[in-house]
Amino acid sequence: MPISRRDALKLGGVSLLAGAGAPALTACDSSGLSGAAAPAGKADYTVRIAKGRVELAPDTIVSTTTYNGQFPGPLLRFTEGRPVVVDVHNDTGIPELLHWHGQFVPAEVDGASEEGTPFIPAHGMRRLSFTPGPAGFRFYHTHVAARGDLTRSTYTGQAGPVYIEPKTNPGAYDQEVFLTLKEFEPSLSHGGDMAQNFLAGSPLPDLKSQGEKAMADSLARGMPHGYEVGYRAFSVNGRKLGHGEPIKVKSGQRVLLHVLNASATEIRSLALPGHTFKVVALDGNPVPRQADVPVLWIGTAERVSALVEMNHPGVWVLGDLSDDDRNAGMGTVVEYAGRGGSPQWIAPPAFTWDYRTFAHPGGTTRQPDQAIDLLVEKQNAADKGFNIWTLNGVPFNMDTNEPVMDVERGKRYRLRFRNATDDIHPLHLHRHTFEVTHIAGTPTHGLRKDVVMLGGYQSLDFDFTADQPGLSLFHCHQQLHMDFGFMILLHCS
Repeated sequence: MPISRRDALKLGGVSLLAGAGAPALTACDSSGLSGAAAPAGKADYTVRIAKGRVELAPDTIVSTTTYNGQFPGPLLRFTEGRPVVVDVHNDTGIPELLHWHGQFVPAEVDGASEEGTPFIPAHGMRRLSFTPGPAGFRFYHTHVAARGDLTRSTYTGQAGPVYIEPKTNPGAYDQEVFLTLKEFEPSLSHGGDMAQNFLAGSPLPDLKSQGEKAMADSLARGMPHGYEVGYRAFSVNGRKLGHGEPIKVKSGQRVLLHVLNASATEIRSLALPGHTFKVVALDGNPVPRQADVPVLWIGTAERVSALVEMNHPGVWVLGDLSDDDRNAGMGTVVEYAGRGGSPQWIAPPAFTWDYRTFAHPGGTTRQPDQAIDLLVEKQNAADKGFNIWTLNGVPFNMDTNEPVMDVERGKRYRLRFRNATDDIHPLHLHRHTFEVTHIAGTPTHGLRKDVVMLGGYQSLDFDFTADQPGLSLFHCHQQLHMDFGFMILLHCS
């Protein structure tokens, strides 16, 4: 049985070593001892996890945990199919995990304790060797539990971009810019969620009725709405709007933006006045149909790659649609050569984010070997004021790492989600890419992702092939939802 995250926190500084025979992986403790399969010599990359301070602005300096003393962590560029060695040092007093989000790596490397990945021991290190892939925009981040501790896990500054160079040229552009969106200084509240009306699709009457009845019943029993998380500071690439270096461009350039939403809990938006975004990839995977959109909506842990034609000279704010969040820092400046003055913001018209825009219409010709129905429900404030989230009535148990769903290697599965809550859930499957096959009431094919937003009171289907042996974690990437039940393990044999 893999060690649970709760157990690891009890172990403190004890070194956790990989089991014998673990593929493509060696764990080293703080004394430097390692297994016989440890790659010799210097690592290709070194990542250090440590407490530090990040200056978002002269008047906003936050204490958090970072990679290599900075936020975001350094951009790691790999080449598809070329093995790499990464040394991960943990200079904190608590065991840690580093998850290679979106990559097809062994469970022992992936960075989820539920899958069997060993922890990086407190004041120790692990040496990881793996073959990067697939090509495209991925990222790395911590994967420990936070529960109610907002100084842990994805509430911290432990996130950084990964770009895996394809074997062929990705296309023509003049400049490539990586943007990591992130909030800091979180706090718990009973405040409401963000507006949910930006996502295409309509609530299904039966799901809405079921969810509203559950809400009314819980309120009648004296169970209020559970905790939500709010933030005081907002940043792009670790700087508040107006305090970072502007993105400098020239008229006529094609700029490729790679945008990562590294939030623990928030869905983010992004607009650039007078410009449109040609979406070319989602979660690092080329989209079947490129499309121009005025606004990017990006769920927690999603990535968007988009080309922008620089054809509207000026000094502009590239920022979030929320006036409060943008004014608190969620934005950066785009400055054309030869232009000066204060950055300008002009709100775009209302825009609905619709995954179908980027997919082929109609159902996939490849039918699944098996379909699995999963009903998402919420129990209000049922765990010391926190909501509990269930799949088919069962919350994930971090002490036993259950439930586990068995899948057969090589078979194609369709997961059918029905969301009986009004929350949007960014659904993530580790170590796989899935194909969205039904969304917003419409069958689709060709859209490949590793995170997709499930709308409130809506349904969504995605298909995946069980081609990664061992355990793979599925969960909602909203930290509060994941920590309080919204997870399940898939076991492929």
